[in-house]
Amino acid sequence: MNKRFAIIGIAGYIALRHLKAIKSLGQNVVSAHDLFDSVGVIDSYFPDAYFTTSFNSFMHSIHENNVDYLTVCTPNYLHCPHTLAGLEAGVDVICEKPLALTFEELNRMDECRKSFGHDIWTILQLRLHPEIMKLKQEVFNSDKNKFHDVDLAYITPRGRWYAESWKGDLLKSGGLVTNIGVHFIDMLHWIFGPANNVNVHYSSEDCVAGYLELENARVRFFLSINPQHRPDVTDDKMSPYRQIVVDGKCIDFTGGFTDLHRQSYFEIINGSGFSIDDVKTTIYTLETIRNAGISTLNREYHPLLYRLRL
Repeated sequence: MNKRFAIIGIAGYIALRHLKAIKSLGQNVVSAHDLFDSVGVIDSYFPDAYFTTSFNSFMHSIHENNVDYLTVCTPNYLHCPHTLAGLEAGVDVICEKPLALTFEELNRMDECRKSFGHDIWTILQLRLHPEIMKLKQEVFNSDKNKFHDVDLAYITPRGRWYAESWKGDLLKSGGLVTNIGVHFIDMLHWIFGPANNVNVHYSSEDCVAGYLELENARVRFFLSINPQHRPDVTDDKMSPYRQIVVDGKCIDFTGGFTDLHRQSYFEIINGSGFSIDDVKTTIYTLETIRNAGISTLNREYHPLLYRLRL
């Protein structure tokens, strides 16, 4: 059955992945909104879609066009108010990561969802990655009393623009861990359980490193947007560096990201996507990391942090 979508934040880079996913599944975007009007990319996917820079006109179009889903691709600090607006307009909402910046926001969204009788879905694409799904199965099949050792490093280089944009504003993005680390923190919770202990060893505008003690794992993490933090030699210093080592085994998930938004939409349309309940533990941990003080370094710090401090 063909569903009708509206997208808010259509000028942002992440909206393109949603447009591709919706188009590939034979669905339709009928309305779009952004404060910026550089949205010509929509012509390659849904040239007949209504577009406006007026929020009020956009919300009116949701009613006029019998929209089924509102897709939220706006900056992080707008995810909560735009999700609430969609629920109040009488549609289900699909929201990009992070679903909320605080646990208080998440509770507000949950109460609104219950009041208006519509669903909130979010994009947790790493849970759909073949190698991550394989890792989860391996952990599930292992000794239930085993405590796993995990090293996570994710370096996704960004230029100087990053600090000047909303992403560099703690109140708007939730900080570096929330903005670039949300999928990895969620993935770790999904596989190894909730966090019992959180330590931050290093925190700056371009890097955060620390230690998580999860239900079934000890995790040392290193997240950075600084290309100089890369431990490898590469011709393209701006390419992402991803590494997960579990019990001494390196998990290669460099590829396999192409169709994850498409698969996410497929699951949502069929009523089996990731809901607000799936992200509660992650949002709580991200907020805890953001508010934590700097802990004294001990043997649990990530090896890349040692290199950084030399």
